[in-house]
Amino acid sequence: MTTSTAHAAGDDACDLRKIYKPRFPFNTVKCIGRTLFRSQQASDYACLLDLDPEVISWRCMTRPVLNDSTARKPRHHFVDFLVETEQEALLVEVWRGKPDIITWLPGVAARRGYRYQAIAMCDVDPIRLQNARDLVRYADREATLGDRIRILAGLDEMGSLSLAECLSAVREGTAMGSVASMILRGLIEVDLDEKLLGPDTIVRRARS
Repeated sequence: MTTSTAHAAGDDACDLRKIYKPRFPFNTVKCIGRTLFRSQQASDYACLLDLDPEVISWRCMTRPVLNDSTARKPRHHFVDFLVETEQEALLVEVWRGKPDIITWLPGVAARRGYRYQAIAMCDVDPIRLQNARDLVRYADREATLGDRIRILAGLDEMGSLSLAECLSAVREGTAMGSVASMILRGLIEVDLDEKLLGPDTIVRRARS
């Protein structure tokens, strides 16, 4: 497999301003710092990070990981994200196809307190990805207190509601923006894998 320019080019051979670009999503919930992505695949995976309940925060990595060897010019490699979860810290690299094996990278990451994780976007569920992209579009929205109370009270009474019923409960803000904000912030949950979000999608209180 041929690596991309971002993988193979050294500091003298690549212009990071051309590699790392602002791409959708421009607004996120869990990102620390600027959203700068070196590929469409990385920006897509960022949407999944925002919807992953185990992810506490993530940030874009725009500097290479250096092999801590004694060589005059130690090898280096670009990854995409530093991800903090409830259990561990990860250096995540996103690949369009099957990942190359970078033999020295997992060991260097471990010595720095991280676990290296290679993600093949060809293996990602396209339904989950589309649902995540649709929801992250509303990352800059926020549900009002009144709308949150109405939706949560309805869920407490009924156990679950359809997405259409949740939208109809919104009185103060924009309907989809308010409900999507509650999903992104972990107040309510929907099944992102079964099918594309629609009016009959079941909404429940998020499990604590």
